[in-house]
Parts: sequence; structure tokens; C-alpha cells
Amino acid sequence: MRSDIYNSALAKGLFAIAVGAIIWFIPIPEGIKDPRAWKLLAIFVSTILAFILQPLPMGTISCITIAVSTATGVLKIDEALSGFANSTVWLVVSAFIFARAFINANLGRRIAYLIIRAIGTSPLKLAYALCLSDLLIAPATPSNTARAGGIIFPIVKSVATVLGSEPGPSARKIGAFLIKAVYNGDTVCSSMFLTATASNTLLAALAVKILKIDISWGTWALAAFVPGIVAFAVVPYFIYMVNPPELTETPEARELATKELVAMGPMGRQEKVVTGVFVGMLVLWATSQVTGLNATTVAFMGVSTLFLTKVTTWRMALEESAAWDTLVWMGTIVGMATYLNNFGLVPWFAKTIGLYVVGLSWTTAMFIICICYLYAHYAFASMTAHVTALFPGFAAIGVAAGVPPYLAVLILAFATNISGSLTHYAAGPTPIFFGAGYVSQADWWRTGFMLSVIQLVIWLGIGGIWWKIIGLW
Repeated sequence: MRSDIYNSALAKGLFAIAVGAIIWFIPIPEGIKDPRAWKLLAIFVSTILAFILQPLPMGTISCITIAVSTATGVLKIDEALSGFANSTVWLVVSAFIFARAFINANLGRRIAYLIIRAIGTSPLKLAYALCLSDLLIAPATPSNTARAGGIIFPIVKSVATVLGSEPGPSARKIGAFLIKAVYNGDTVCSSMFLTATASNTLLAALAVKILKIDISWGTWALAAFVPGIVAFAVVPYFIYMVNPPELTETPEARELATKELVAMGPMGRQEKVVTGVFVGMLVLWATSQVTGLNATTVAFMGVSTLFLTKVTTWRMALEESAAWDTLVWMGTIVGMATYLNNFGLVPWFAKTIGLYVVGLSWTTAMFIICICYLYAHYAFASMTAHVTALFPGFAAIGVAAGVPPYLAVLILAFATNISGSLTHYAAGPTPIFFGAGYVSQADWWRTGFMLSVIQLVIWLGIGGIWWKIIGLW
């Protein structure tokens, strides 16, 4: 068995290397002035394929990438490590550390049970209660896997079990509905804040490096507000209409929430501190244009407060492996993306592909780009891999076609999160929800595709009007 795993990993690794080697030795296309651009592209493509195929952990792949790119002379060591100084990368690290305190203090669970107790009287209200819980904690949890999979899913499963719905014959009683409604609701919540997923912050970092577009936390939240609220209202209701649960009332859910809240007891010191820091960070993020405070500065202020109050310790921060893993692979990718642009590859690519959209209006070009970018996610099992592989090129093409830069970045950002509905392997929390066994693969894919169309209409239609009103185009 171990031999089979090793052979599979070796084959995946050799394939990623082979593709990069082919690109390396292809004659450099006319128009690329710096030969390092083409060689860096070869290394970049190999890295992305390795991220997708996962022959080794992403951190390991990143270290190998840095070694290869510097040993071959494509990058100097300080150039290869430049991404580690990127403020957005450290925003993610800080947010992961804060999210761990948020989870350890049980604040997310308390919020969810309070909302269920207040409004969870029917299956549809219960779905909205769980989605609202997700939405409220999304700004503080840059991992939708930790948020939806670690906090919300156990509550969904507990509620379904209490209501007598298990995988199999009783799945349609309420479990299948809640699984689909809450998971797809999370794709909306993930769209609404810069700090709601790591892929959002990666995309923002790449936008700065490649397009010189700096999207603040407040700008992102403002742009997402109207289409996000509409999508938040529509998604659970649509699932309720096409896959109605057999139950019509859920008083047991409120009883479960009451019981759990009693067991948790009153808010302790840790919860109160985390609540205060959380609210303070949200206020400072939202008012950054007034205060002049960078989003990463605010995140460091929040984490520092947790350290000073001893709600979180440095040892606990060191144990947050996802934060440091993200630092390594994201820093590597941001560094490479910076020099792909500096060496002239991204401008060359945008100019070359832009020739194919000559004569099209920028709105038509953006629609085509968005559709291609969104449905390419069928080939990805990671949001971050999707963003890393496709965002730089697609964003550059959009801008070259005349799409307003802010609009190009945000449309692709929201399309990234919409794509999370498409498959049962689309994002980190997807296998957790799908793996519960309440929904068949065919039903998951069918519902996901329908929701992707509905969300596209909302984000491009209603969103487009809203973005015009707030001056993004």
C-alpha cells in the first residue's frame, strides 16, 4: 500500500517536472525581451501543477521551488523571498492566529446556538440561522475549512441527528437540505469579506503585484454588500424550493440550542476579550480610509491584544500550522508572480491574448472571461490553486480588453467563491459536508451548477449596477 502511494506521488511529481521542462526548452516567443521571464514561467507552471496534484505538501513544494529558481539563476535569493514581505500574506497569518482564538473560546459555537435559539423554528429559518452564524464569524476566519467545516458543520450534523435525519432513507427529512443550504451559503459568506478565505487574500496580493490594484478590506466589503445580501437571501430559499425537507417545523433545534447554551454557561473572560477584539478589528477595517490603518496593521493590533491579555500565547500561535504553511506557499507564489510581471511576461501575455478580443466590448469580453474562469474550477480541488493558476492571466486579459481594473479583479474574486458550489471536491470544507453522506454526487453537481448560474446573474447583474453606483466603473 505504501509502495502504491509512493509510486503515485512520484508519478505526479515527475509529470509536474516534465511539463515545466518542456516549457523551459521551448524557444522563447517573440516579444519576450527578458529570457528569465520564460524560465520563471516554466518553474511557475511546474509549481502550480504540483500544488494541484499534491505529490508533496505545498510547503515542501514551495521550498523546492525557491531552491530551483535561485540555483538556476532565474531569481536572486532576495527576489525569490520577496513575497514573504508582502503585507497581505501576513494579514492571512494574523487572521489564522486570531481565528484559532475565536474557535478555542467557543465564540463561534455560542453565536450559532444563540441565532438558532432565536429564529430556528422551521427548516428554512434554521438554514438561514446557520448561514447567518457563518456570515457573522466570516470576517475573522480566513479559512472556510475551519469556519464551515470546523464550527458550522458539527452543529448542522448535530441538529440533523436530533431531528431524526441520518444518511440513507431519512436524509430528505432535513439533513440533505441543511447540508446543501449551509454549504452553499458558505460560498456566499466567503465572497463577502477579504478576510473570509485565504484565496481572497491571495487574489488581493496578486492584484497589487500584477495590476497595481490595491483593494482594501472596506472596498471589498462595500462591493460585496448588495449582491452578497441578495445571494445570501436567495441561495437557501432556492435549495428549499428545489429540494424541500420533509419536516415543516423544527422546535427540537431550538431545544438543542438552549441545552447547548446552558452547558456552555455564561460568557467567560476569554470569550469577552475575543468579542471585544473582533468588534474592534471590524470597526477599524471598515474605517481604514478614515484612520489610514492598513488591514494587516489592524490584524497585528488584534493579535497583539490577544497576546497581551494572554487569551492566546506564542506557543499556541506556533501550533497554528495552517498559518505558517500558508505563509510559506503564499509568499513563494506572490514572489514569483511579482517577477513574472517585472520580467514582462504578464504584459506580453495580456497583449497577445488581447488580440483575440479586439472588437468586443469590454462587457462582452469580461463576461466571456468570467465564464471561462468560473467553470475551469471543475479541474481544481483548491480555491488557492485556482487563483494561483488562472487569476494573473485572466485579470491581465480583462484589463487589456478595457475592463475597469477594480471591476476585473472583483468579478474574478467573486467568481472564485461561486465556483465552490460546482463539485464535491471544490474547496476545503466541501468533502466534509459531502462526506456526511446525505447528498448524492449527481445531486450535488446538479444543484451546484444551477446555483452557479443563479449567483452569476446576481453578482454580474445586481452587482454590476451596484458597482456602477459606488463608482467602481
